[in-house]
Amino acid sequence: YRAGATLAASCSGAMLLAEAGLLDGHDATTHWAYCATLRQRFPKVNVHGQRSLVCSGDGQRLIMAGGGTSWLDLALFLIARLVSVEAAMQVAKLNLIDWHQIGQQPYARLAQTRQVEDALIARCQVWIAEHYRSPAPVAAMAKLSGLSERSLNRRFKAATGLSPLEYVHTLRLEEAKQLLEAGDLPVETIARDVGYEDAGFFNRLFQRQVKLTPAQYRKRFRGLRLSLDGPARG
Repeated sequence: YRAGATLAASCSGAMLLAEAGLLDGHDATTHWAYCATLRQRFPKVNVHGQRSLVCSGDGQRLIMAGGGTSWLDLALFLIARLVSVEAAMQVAKLNLIDWHQIGQQPYARLAQTRQVEDALIARCQVWIAEHYRSPAPVAAMAKLSGLSERSLNRRFKAATGLSPLEYVHTLRLEEAKQLLEAGDLPVETIARDVGYEDAGFFNRLFQRQVKLTPAQYRKRFRGLRLSLDGPARG
């Protein structure tokens, strides 16, 4: 880097740049699950967890992509910078890549809720991670904790920043995303599989939180996954 090289990192790779001291005083991003750790271990770094791509450093020669699939953004950006925007667009079209601008905020929102200070709430989090499909998950957590639903709501939000129901919705939607990417199950089936009997409610909630309908999300990210899997199958 000191000799003029451009360094690029995706996912948790930004941690290596920070460890080397290259990010001090600069903007950065990393995988949503590592943002809090990056801030804590390297307080001089300006972490932007909501951004999927960040250019920083002298001459903008430190380039970081956030979440797991953001390396595609990174690859296209490098092609655009080093070759041309037209070449990057051609590669994107050839590989069915949608240069997305959604960012990592939905994932970051879930990651920020993880905590260990309140042991009772932590126990509820562990339980709901396996039972989020339950028909009455908040009532079940209240029973598990021995708290009234009102007390659970107040204590859960104080510990995580989300109400128990918001936390359940976030878990369910993250699972729904995986199902939409991985297969061709009807949206109504996916809604039931993650805990929603009302597919219409699921569609509205998904669009409100993800900023895409389930069908739009599948079209965008299912095609991306297929394009990535294609060479391996060949």
